[in-house]
Amino acid sequence: MMSKKALQGKRIVLCVTGSIAAYKAVSLLRTLVEDGAAVSVVMTPSATQFVAPLTFEVLSGRPVLQRLFADHQPMPHLQATEDADLVLVAPATANSLAKCALGLADDLLGTVFVSARCPIVMAPAMDVEMWDHPAVAAHTRTLRERGVVVLEPEEGPLASGLTGKGRLPAEHVILDAVRSGLARLRDWSGQRVLVSAGPTREPIDAVRFITNASSGKMGYAMAEAAAQRGAEVVLVSGPTALPCPPNVTRVSVVTAEEMHRELDARFAWATVLVMTAAVGDFRPRNPSSEKVKKHEWTGEPLELEPTPDILQSLSRKRTHHVLVGFAAESENLLANGRKKLHQKDLDLLVVNRITGPQSAFGNKTNEVILLPRHGTPIEVERLPKRLLADRILDAVREQCISSPPSRFQQPHEGVRRIQ
Repeated sequence: MMSKKALQGKRIVLCVTGSIAAYKAVSLLRTLVEDGAAVSVVMTPSATQFVAPLTFEVLSGRPVLQRLFADHQPMPHLQATEDADLVLVAPATANSLAKCALGLADDLLGTVFVSARCPIVMAPAMDVEMWDHPAVAAHTRTLRERGVVVLEPEEGPLASGLTGKGRLPAEHVILDAVRSGLARLRDWSGQRVLVSAGPTREPIDAVRFITNASSGKMGYAMAEAAAQRGAEVVLVSGPTALPCPPNVTRVSVVTAEEMHRELDARFAWATVLVMTAAVGDFRPRNPSSEKVKKHEWTGEPLELEPTPDILQSLSRKRTHHVLVGFAAESENLLANGRKKLHQKDLDLLVVNRITGPQSAFGNKTNEVILLPRHGTPIEVERLPKRLLADRILDAVREQCISSPPSRFQQPHEGVRRIQ
């Protein structure tokens, strides 16, 4: 939850579109105002069919903007966004996602969107079949590539009677995204962030390999968040099906040895290393370059050897670096996490639970424990991984500020510390 008056002095444009979830925007507006924000409300004609504009006018203390042309406001779209710190579209319908992705400015919502020069957050709400439609997926992808934060809708009962993904994200998730957009804009400018992500694959023969269940989603979210906050980002990724985030340089690898080599080659360049990759701990000692036929297998057990400990190796070379590690644990999360934090000489360790239905592996959401080098553990509630990435970057900044100055006395030429 946000602290009292956390949004004091912030100017937010709340755009409400024609979804049955429009009624939830009333509570959202109330919370934004109670937190100190000055909120201007824009409503589409369809939205007024669900909630009367007077409701938003009373709660915001401002006239509700509804039309592109009005007698008392000749250019309402420019007036709304001129001094805005953030535009929030909640709920965002399939139509509003399409309009904004295509840059259509034939109504007030469209003109507000294309004239905005501030962070934009969109919280979708629609039927599951609409959210799953390829056109909606394409528009969502386009918006995200342009830096718009499009949240994931939640699963549950829908107005159509179906159950699936399409519910407006929970209010605390929307508020967290708003806070992220307002407080973190370009605050990583000047930093060089090296991120590892995904699994590694260790070959048994020409077609078989040993791997793990990592999807790479957390690492890609970390890379995207750092880039959106102004950092130069290089993402060293094991095999995944994920698209490269905008403004991120991706280096693709397969094995632990390849990942070690690529990270080591760029380590001196980086100011921050974020090691999210689930690097395999073992590899076959004598992999075959050819496919081993089933009838050729002699029954001998597969002989394994340890892979290089990449984080330990890079930690020994650190000078000006901030090191962030990830631990996948199934039990004794705090005890095992503290041991790894000190063994690898890290500034921050993110502890994930990998057992049960809420396992970090493959999920779009996660809840973690942040273990800083100095200070008490921080429990982070379950969030979409993109929002969780911002929480982790916040903790990294705080750790940099509170760490002993000697840790950062030799920054790479042309790179400043996080302040």
